[in-house]
Amino acid sequence: MAFPSNMTRSERDPKVLRSGPSSLSSSDRLARNLGWFSIGLGIVEFIAAEKVTGALGMRGKENLVRAYGIREIASGVMTLSVDKRAGLNSRIAGDALDIATLATAIRPENPKRDNAVLAMLMVAGVTLLDFVATGAHTVRHIRHSGERRSYSDRSGFAEGVEASRATARKKLGDLRTSSVNEGPPTKRRPVAPIVSESRRQVAPAPGHP
Repeated sequence: MAFPSNMTRSERDPKVLRSGPSSLSSSDRLARNLGWFSIGLGIVEFIAAEKVTGALGMRGKENLVRAYGIREIASGVMTLSVDKRAGLNSRIAGDALDIATLATAIRPENPKRDNAVLAMLMVAGVTLLDFVATGAHTVRHIRHSGERRSYSDRSGFAEGVEASRATARKKLGDLRTSSVNEGPPTKRRPVAPIVSESRRQVAPAPGHP
């Protein structure tokens, strides 16, 4: 991650040597993966609506599938944004719509009924993940009224205070060693200041005012 970060920085900005551990929790990673999955599914539903309806035995509902695709893309974008909770809630609501729509395809006269049942089971599994991600995200990011976060266990140094002190001592020792090896500085003779002709003052001759 250091290389793409350095590409976006200007020449005067400090360079990123290495990236530290990620601050994302397992719930944040799950929400991010669900967001990308939602965007990918929405693109498929919007572009290949005819193939989706043909595989499920739902011919004539192409526009409905495209609308569901747009909904999936919007939910995915919100899930990837800062307000993940709104995106996850919209995904749960969308899952309920998907299950209700697939239920209409589970009828005896539908030759693709097995595909519709399989799709419903897959949607039910994704819905379970949405509930898990929503609950975990709510528990992790909830803040009670009057509660303040404590950062007393943080030093502000990436590798800790002791490691930073050791690095400073090493650099100071290197500076002292280099100064000893170079020897005392040579003294230079002072240079007399140069006075321009216009600023020279000539003493008046005796008897002249």
